[in-house]
Amino acid sequence: MQIDLPVKVVDMYGKSSEQAIKVTVFYDDSNPQPAPVLVLNHGRAAEAEDRAKLGRARYSDASKFFVQRGFIVAVPTRVGYGVSGGDDVEYSGTCGRKNYLPGYAASAAQTLAVLEAVRQRPDAAKDRAVVVGQSYGGTTAVTIASLNPPGVQVSINFAGGGGGNPKTQPQQPCAPQLLERMFRSYGETARIPMLWVYTENDMYFGPRYPREWREAYVAAGGKADFVQFPPHGDDGHLLFSRYPEVWQPRVAEFLDTHGFKAPQPKAMK
Repeated sequence: MQIDLPVKVVDMYGKSSEQAIKVTVFYDDSNPQPAPVLVLNHGRAAEAEDRAKLGRARYSDASKFFVQRGFIVAVPTRVGYGVSGGDDVEYSGTCGRKNYLPGYAASAAQTLAVLEAVRQRPDAAKDRAVVVGQSYGGTTAVTIASLNPPGVQVSINFAGGGGGNPKTQPQQPCAPQLLERMFRSYGETARIPMLWVYTENDMYFGPRYPREWREAYVAAGGKADFVQFPPHGDDGHLLFSRYPEVWQPRVAEFLDTHGFKAPQPKAMK
């Protein structure tokens, strides 16, 4: 099902925007209730044309995996993308003059609005939730962890980072030192356990920077398990959508460890 959710966000220039975004919700009535909620965030294409072509974010295969593990899954199409449209509130400046924090704050604000809206469902748990994201959405998951919102037990970052462009600067994101500083600041306040998932041939961020970002995050006090898979395809940044059989066992283990075990199949009568 799809819902239209009003949100309010602020961009890096301090401009406020209010509009409705499209949120796709997946669920299974046969799962135990109240069911935990999982918000799954999409990434950010480097080109404006591709962001407009996103359509409606679904991640159908990944959403099915999480629903089978008992979740109500909400996938927002954020402001500035696809069917939601609107201003590019996540713009962070030119490569040499990056200001990353406001964009992730805008994405996090939408994530929390989605979480609150889905929690109003009668079949949804009010105090059990997980936030997951791919690429820009992965960094949003780290942002959420730094905020420690009530009822969010864990957060999962797939290929998170910023300022990457595999066409013009493969494996060399803009201002990686600013991202390291940002992740360190997140780690100072984050108390939610995390899982960070990357690949060695991530063409947006390369193999080194994600490790350094995670080290900065943990050194500052954050909690984050880290896994970096071997190269997959021509760009491991796409592991989440193209190679679910690779990451699903590790994610299932992480969720099991933190109290989100998959429902047991019902016995045949």
